[in-house]
Amino acid sequence: MRVTSRADGMPETTEDLGSTTLPGTALVREVAPSGSPATDFSVALLAEFVSLGVRDIVLSPGSRSQALALAAAEFERLGLLRLHVRIDERGAGFLALGLAIESGRPALVACTSGTAVANLHPAVLEAHHSVVPMILLTADRPAELRGIRSNQTTVQPGIFAGAVRLSEDVAAPDGSVGESDTAIALARLAYATALGTQTNNPGPVQLNLAFREPLSAAVELEAVALEAGAADAVLPGRPDAAPAVATGPPLPLPPGPRTVVVAGAGAGPAAEQLARLAGWPLIAEVSSGARFGPNLVVAYRELLGDADFGGQVQRVIVFGHPTLSREIPALVLRDDVETIVVAPAGLEWYNPGHRVARFVRAVAATDEAIVVAGTREARAWAGRWVMASRSILAQDTELDAPAFNTHGLSKAEFAAMKAPVTRAMLADAVWRASWPHDRLVLGASRLIRELDTRVTGKKIPVHANRGLAGIDGTVATALGIALASQAGAHPLSTGTTRLLVGDVTLLHDAGSLLIAPGEVRPRLQVVVGNDGGGTIFDGLEVAATAAPSAIDRVLFTPQQVNLEALATAYGWDYARAATRSTLESALTAPVARPTLLEVPLAR
Repeated sequence: MRVTSRADGMPETTEDLGSTTLPGTALVREVAPSGSPATDFSVALLAEFVSLGVRDIVLSPGSRSQALALAAAEFERLGLLRLHVRIDERGAGFLALGLAIESGRPALVACTSGTAVANLHPAVLEAHHSVVPMILLTADRPAELRGIRSNQTTVQPGIFAGAVRLSEDVAAPDGSVGESDTAIALARLAYATALGTQTNNPGPVQLNLAFREPLSAAVELEAVALEAGAADAVLPGRPDAAPAVATGPPLPLPPGPRTVVVAGAGAGPAAEQLARLAGWPLIAEVSSGARFGPNLVVAYRELLGDADFGGQVQRVIVFGHPTLSREIPALVLRDDVETIVVAPAGLEWYNPGHRVARFVRAVAATDEAIVVAGTREARAWAGRWVMASRSILAQDTELDAPAFNTHGLSKAEFAAMKAPVTRAMLADAVWRASWPHDRLVLGASRLIRELDTRVTGKKIPVHANRGLAGIDGTVATALGIALASQAGAHPLSTGTTRLLVGDVTLLHDAGSLLIAPGEVRPRLQVVVGNDGGGTIFDGLEVAATAAPSAIDRVLFTPQQVNLEALATAYGWDYARAATRSTLESALTAPVARPTLLEVPLAR
């Protein structure tokens, strides 16, 4: 058996993986041969993935992939895989994305042939641009059924173009000797490539698996190296591939230029640590993972446009992927500003206008810079930014009321608690309700920008799909994060996952509300700011030039969906919060199962 077609930016190679016998103890074995080469190959492939550290498989049912599906069910019976069944491949792909974001391990995504594979593309693109590992097992017709208009057959090898790190078109197994070794080799190659262990470029991988009839047979497995339910044990002689990390010494950053640190989506705590050690102002987007610490500047938009602040910047250190403002790219584009971009992994670099001076995997403040950070002049540089930001936030006219409590409230406070919910009020309330053991997921809507402009520092896990900043699969991504974070062995498994989205984002992924009977229903609270359409367009330049009727028709796209009926149809709990008091109560009440919380908002 031969596999071909590398797509990871490396020189193309062709290797006969079936020519080498690979040692190693499998986790499972078949009680007896199944009589279906497709089934035997699928069992060997999944067994090796489990031994490498994969714990989740997301499956969309189909005929051509039935061998993978039935093998996955048997692995689930043994307690070696967590199986998630989804009827929509788009949602399945984003569920796998969320699982990987939280766990750090790639999840498997298995589907049948044809349009099923194409529906994975949005999730593959997000994983590609966000540098998130994912392993796609796409079933296909064998060679003799391709190119003859056979049903559900299209060109699947290369369908994801440059968005996958590896694309292997695997010939249909026929029961030849050594095919299990081929499956083992493929699993190892796919797992290491998805994690970027050699390329420092994690991302999605496709194994396009041709199967011919008999497409499956009854299969019975028994555990060998692990007892049922011991999926997280470490096997001797089979070390897991480590995630990609920055290699080489970090770039030393001396004192001197007036510097700001920018943390975009996925930046992580390294950005905050650098800003704190070197005494530089920290501009951290809400989904950066760095929005905390004494140097945080929340009102950065206003200050970057001020000559006394942004006009004085000489150097900017950028972590992650900034996407929530226009002021950051404008700063990078200035001729008098030196920009250094830091990315521990990935081959794409943030580079507005192709003006970035330097790209590095890691940076570190020099000893001299740390000493200088303690001087009066250096403290004044960061202090001015922080104090000015606090002053701007203090001018907010929204009443920052405490958590709902009717005892001892003045008439004005009581009236405020009964006032309709605003976007600012919703942003503040969701932020206050979230804690380090929780997870907060933000959709691509007005609300993520509302949080970014106003919420203060807090070291909590926040995620948003900002690789492409699309609204695709947002509910599915949050479900994946919830399931992974609430798995029994997880140290923070007692928390709640909250997803804050607009109504259009929810409706775009409404199908992901469907959870199969018998599967885990996580503690997930989907908070929907419902303003009846896509009001984000009201704030763009088009609102000042286009006819209101045209904007409503093709941009705002008004909707009147009954969200309570939608929740009921999918078996979710439902609540509605139209005032501050009901909102506070809903966000602080325990969440035991998937819940949809509708918050009406004015346009």
